[in-house]
Amino acid sequence: MLRSLLIDAEKCTGCVQCELACSYENEGLFNPAKSRIRVFTFHHEGRFVPYTCTQCAEAWCMQACPVDAITLDGDTGAKVVNAAVCVGCKVCTIACPFGTVNYSSDSGKVVKCDLCAGDPACAKACPTAAITYVDADQTGFEKMRAWAGKTDAGSAASA
Repeated sequence: MLRSLLIDAEKCTGCVQCELACSYENEGLFNPAKSRIRVFTFHHEGRFVPYTCTQCAEAWCMQACPVDAITLDGDTGAKVVNAAVCVGCKVCTIACPFGTVNYSSDSGKVVKCDLCAGDPACAKACPTAAITYVDADQTGFEKMRAWAGKTDAGSAASA
């Protein structure tokens, strides 16, 4: 069973624990600038939105890589960068329509979320469950439930 990160921005408080956990897990230090997940702050709206690689089924980053440095982890479904193969050409950063593949000037390679080999540090660190790791087939159910609830409430009000 494949799993994926489910992000509920309405639960995010902007604490950046996910960024800290990610940077520590992947880089060995607490530095949000080195995180593979970002929390975007919309001050004028008073809201926060965590954002990271969605592990696209049709991964353009993987298709664009001229040296096949991005491969599919069959166990997690993550598209993983093999740093030993990556030449740092940044073609994948251009190919990603969501901007979630980034170049690391420290290593001269690209970095992206790899789901922490199936145990995402960001999800474990999130105190409000704004980031959870769920069965990939279930990621839309809560949104459908919420929409159904709004639809029911709307039709009941108009009746």
